Amino acid sequence: MKSLLFLLALPLLYWQQGIESAPALKQAGIERLCVPPDQADAWRRAGFSPVPMSLSELEAREKLLTPRLGGRVDVASATRRPWIDSNGWRFVRDPSGKFYYDLPPGRAALAAAEAFAYGADAVLKIDPADLEAASRMFAFLRELPNDPLPPVADMAVVDDGSPLTGEVMNLLTRRNLLFQVVTAPSPKFRLNIRLGTKEYPKADAADPSAFAQKIRRQLTDENRSLRVYGTELVICRLAGDGSRVRLHLLNYGGRDIDSLRVRLSGSFARGEAFAAGYDSRALEDFVVADGATEFSIPRMGVYAMVELRRAK
Repeated sequence: MKSLLFLLALPLLYWQQGIESAPALKQAGIERLCVPPDQADAWRRAGFSPVPMSLSELEAREKLLTPRLGGRVDVASATRRPWIDSNGWRFVRDPSGKFYYDLPPGRAALAAAEAFAYGADAVLKIDPADLEAASRMFAFLRELPNDPLPPVADMAVVDDGSPLTGEVMNLLTRRNLLFQVVTAPSPKFRLNIRLGTKEYPKADAADPSAFAQKIRRQLTDENRSLRVYGTELVICRLAGDGSRVRLHLLNYGGRDIDSLRVRLSGSFARGEAFAAGYDSRALEDFVVADGATEFSIPRMGVYAMVELRRAK
């Protein structure tokens, strides 16, 4: 049985429908949810674990973007990269923050997975028509390993609190360039990105896409902990310690992906992939060579997790 601590780590639904909707929620397997304070007792008597929250309390949290493939194109890139509306960089920037999504139909599953992947304190206000999709994702997330692992980072970003630095974090996240937010340069990292210095002038960061490319060249692909091949629509979060790693993959493209190829720095034993909506856990074309591990995930929808142990 999953611990209460684990259940508390899952994102919550904000539910404004009345107690008459209780059967639908029970059928969906949703037991813990945020409800208007004047309805909390009724939901508790109906067998739920309600968290009283007024609409004003919800909206006092930081509002997040709807996760999706956006309408903009990154015109500064020679490859005209698609623009992804994601919130991972916000969670990395403020890990203790309180957030909420106000979601249109069809976005609940990806939002739930995004918040879970980053361990964010997030509440989802969903369209009631999305209840079934949300419940399937919550059921999937409840079965995943979720003991704490420290995030993996290849560089540091010194946060001055400015929107410009936030946009740099956004672009680094979208390029799967793993960073840690710090308040001062850290000797732990070879690269410390601090806007306003001679090496990283603010004028360069005015074009965040070109700036992210500059950082990638400085880091070099050979020194990256993570690389994803064949798509620009999947954003990853990598966590791990001396014995294992856990890779979260979020697909913002709106369509399932076949045979996604991943490269991780380090030597790992063959593990499993947990892909929402798919039973198979097999990793294909698993290769360990030259201090790196590569594998393919046969098929994934909006979210997948891979867990690997370090090779002995």
